[in-house]
Amino acid sequence: MYRILDKVSTPEDVRKLDVSELPGLCEEIRDYIVRCCADNPGHLASSLGAVELIVGMHYVFDTPSDKIVFDVGHQAYAHKIITGRKEAFRNNRKSGGISGFPFRDESPYDAFGAGHASTSISAALGLERAARIQGHKDKVVALIGDGSMTGGLALEGLNNAGDTDTDLLVVLNDNEMAIDGNRGAMHSYLLKFTTDPAYNKIKAHVWDKLGSGKFRSWIQDIVRKTKSGLVTKSGGDLFEALGFRYFGPIDGNDISQVVETLRRLKDIKGPKLLHTYTVKGKGYAPAEADPTTWHAPGRFNPETGERGAAAGAGLSTSAGIGTGACAVEKYQDVFGAVMCELARKDPKVVAITPAMATGSGLTGFAKEFPDRFFDVGIAEEHAATFAAGLAAGGMKPYCCIYSTFAQRAYDEIIHDAALQHLPVVFCFDRAGLVGEDGATHHGVFDMAAMRSIPNTVIAAPKDEAELRDMLYKGLEIKDGPYIIRYPRGKGEGVQWRAKEPEPIETGKSERILEGSDVAVLAIGPSCYRALEAARKLEEETGKRPSVYNVRFLKPFDLNMMNELSSFRAVLTVEDGALKGGLFSEVSEYVALHRQGCLVKGLGVPDIFISQATVAEQHQMCGTDCGTILSVLRDLFKNN
Repeated sequence: MYRILDKVSTPEDVRKLDVSELPGLCEEIRDYIVRCCADNPGHLASSLGAVELIVGMHYVFDTPSDKIVFDVGHQAYAHKIITGRKEAFRNNRKSGGISGFPFRDESPYDAFGAGHASTSISAALGLERAARIQGHKDKVVALIGDGSMTGGLALEGLNNAGDTDTDLLVVLNDNEMAIDGNRGAMHSYLLKFTTDPAYNKIKAHVWDKLGSGKFRSWIQDIVRKTKSGLVTKSGGDLFEALGFRYFGPIDGNDISQVVETLRRLKDIKGPKLLHTYTVKGKGYAPAEADPTTWHAPGRFNPETGERGAAAGAGLSTSAGIGTGACAVEKYQDVFGAVMCELARKDPKVVAITPAMATGSGLTGFAKEFPDRFFDVGIAEEHAATFAAGLAAGGMKPYCCIYSTFAQRAYDEIIHDAALQHLPVVFCFDRAGLVGEDGATHHGVFDMAAMRSIPNTVIAAPKDEAELRDMLYKGLEIKDGPYIIRYPRGKGEGVQWRAKEPEPIETGKSERILEGSDVAVLAIGPSCYRALEAARKLEEETGKRPSVYNVRFLKPFDLNMMNELSSFRAVLTVEDGALKGGLFSEVSEYVALHRQGCLVKGLGVPDIFISQATVAEQHQMCGTDCGTILSVLRDLFKNN
């Protein structure tokens, strides 16, 4: 199907090509990515924009001896395709398939794993130092986006690398986007020229009048060179001050220019930074026009760009699950709507997000309350301390961070919020198993990590209505932090808009099914799977366990445990790590107060869970309805 790509299985095959063949290869790689992602969704726009950079790096550098370190990994699809995983890419992010991110166990070409932003420079410096100490001559390149440059870890890496004699090359992929538009002084500094009145006047008033043809191309070339001069003079100063030799900017989507520049930089000594411009979504018109939506668009028709369309023109090995319209709302949409309700009621309510406004559902809030919305860039640590500062200043901050990335803010949550008793509401989005993004993105460690922190409340709503109730409860807190964890994606179908929020008592559980002998303690949406399993057991055997919606891991409801004093067995169910979470909480209580009561736990075991659908991952962990039912059968049989 592909004239050039079909002859490429490894970077060695790429290096056999003439430079004149590389544009065609890049075009075919883009088409392949689009068609595979049409049926098997993934991170599309960022990967399309980085094709020439990746092909160019593999063409110039002797990989895998030379190392390419990716930041985040969203942009690495071309890398996977030309490093022996072209066919496997059709099952990208599926159970039994390859990971959607660079993964060291998967390929020798994946020099370092990447699931979150701002890690590449530090990791690449470590690889370069290791090679130098061992007497190897490996070259190391870090590919980092301008959005990732807003993260503190990237600046720490630059600061350290610039103070060494490392031969590290950092390639800055500047597409003016992370997922949403970038924020922060770093981004503004790099793109200072775009706010220049003269430049914008030319862009706004002249382009449309020039028409097409050679004259317009000539004028555009002049502007492009002027633009490059402005950035080289201003943007480069920052990196020069950090000890890096600054080169660029160049057109990162011009493969000839990329190859020529990399060849020149390959043997230059010392820390170097190449500034490149790319277009996020390059080569696929819908993605170029709306790169935020097309960052991870779900299934789509590759010919028309219609999202949620039936498969047929793609290349995946199976159709997967569609993303068509559904009446059930996402937790993120509920969160965003309720945040607007809260802000209308209380002028002290503010929202903070580390570069995830769209994903977390806060775009409506940002539009309605621009002065009370803060996107701090990819900087979770800063987000937490900034929120603590807002609370100390008398505001009511709601800081929304993806659960898996809240791990980065652990120190700040302890020292800057909890230790100072500051009432920050931390909203841990995407808590639990997240599906195809796999091990780097699961939010399964937050309950175990946060449970030991004094002055902290940990709440988990069972559905959309309870999420709203807990968010309203956040208005009342005087001590903190107050953590609310909720999952990714669609809720349970509860119609929460039609009723007023209900008062919810902190630390109070809810019995949702009354039974005897065996109790199921579930937290979060696991309650629905536990309730379904309990009812199936009653239909089968006539035996009914009690089922509790725990609601709060901390403070834990000791009255609930007292109600269960006559029960012979307790089963806990949680969408989080078994070690340190609800199972540990109940086991600790029983060990101290109830010798002889059997405690069983279902949750995420002590392993990293690989990519699959969320339903498949629940089966892997034993938190699906079928496994809960099976365990309940055994508990009643043995008790």
